[in-house]
Amino acid sequence: MRDQRPLAIALMGPTASGKTALAVEWAQQLGTEVISVDSALVYRGLDIGAAKPDAATRALAPHHLVDVRDPHEVFSAADFAREALPPMQALAARGRVPLLVGGTGLYFTALLRGLSDLPEADPALRAVIAAQAAERGWPALHAELAAVDPAAGQRIKPQDQQRITRALEVFRATGRPISQWQQETPRHVFPFRVLRLVLAPADRAVLHERIARRFDQMLAEGFLDEMHRLRADPRLHPDLPSMRAVGYRQAWQHLDGDTDAATFREQAIAATRQLAKRQVTWLRAQADARWFDPATDRAELAQALQGFVTRR
Repeated sequence: MRDQRPLAIALMGPTASGKTALAVEWAQQLGTEVISVDSALVYRGLDIGAAKPDAATRALAPHHLVDVRDPHEVFSAADFAREALPPMQALAARGRVPLLVGGTGLYFTALLRGLSDLPEADPALRAVIAAQAAERGWPALHAELAAVDPAAGQRIKPQDQQRITRALEVFRATGRPISQWQQETPRHVFPFRVLRLVLAPADRAVLHERIARRFDQMLAEGFLDEMHRLRADPRLHPDLPSMRAVGYRQAWQHLDGDTDAATFREQAIAATRQLAKRQVTWLRAQADARWFDPATDRAELAQALQGFVTRR
C-alpha cells in the first residue's frame, strides 16, 4: 500500500556546517517554514552565542521553536517533540513540506522515533538530590548512580549534574534504573515521511576552521555583552541547561574571572569542536540519512530535495 503520510525534510548536521543558510534558501524555494531542532535556540536572550537566526533571516523564512522559553526554564526533549508536531501538521495542512533543521540529536530522536515512557519530574525529589550534592559533592552522587545503574553510570559523566539528577530521580521514584526505562521505547509511527539529509564538510579541518571563525565573529558582535545581560538576571546560574550550552558555560567562567580572554576563546572553540564531534558520532548512527558536503555537493543536495518533494 502506498504511504499516504505527508512529507517532511530533516536537514541535520554538526554546528557551523551551514544548515541555516541552506534552510532559508530551501524554505523560500518551497514556500515553507523551518522547525528549529536546536536546544539553545529555544531560549530567549541566547542570541549571539547560539548563532540564532536574526529577525531579517526569520522574515525570509519563519522559524518555529525559537525563543519559546526563558533561560531560567527547562525545555526537555519531550517538550520539543510535543511542541514541534503542531506547526508541522499546520504546514502540511496548507500543502507545505516542513523543514526540520538543527543538530540536537536527542530532539530529533524524541520527535521522529519517540522516547521511553519515563516518569514525570519530581521537584521535591530533585530538591533532595540537590541538597545531597551540596553536602556530599557530585562525584559521590555519580558513584551512587554507578552502583545502582552501571550502564547509566558509564554513559553519564561525573560532572553532568543534570543527567545525574534525572537518573537518580527516576531510580529513587520507581526502583528501576533509568537505563531500563530507556530500553523500553514504545512503538512509534511518525505521521510524516521524512527525508533525512546530513550537511557536513568531509574534511574535519574545514569544520574546525568554520567553528573558530564563527566564534570570533560572535565575539566581535558582542557575545560577552550578551553574557553580561544574562548574568544580570538573578534567576540564572551556571548549572541551568541554558547556561551550560557550549560557549555560554565558558563565558560564565570567564566573567567569573576563572580564565583570561585568550583562554576563554581557546576553551570555547575546543568545546564547540567537541560538540561537533559528538553530533557527527550521533549522525553516523542514523542509517537512513544521506550525507552531503556543503562545499562540493550542492547539485546532489538539490537533486535529493527535488526528487523527494516530487514524489507526492
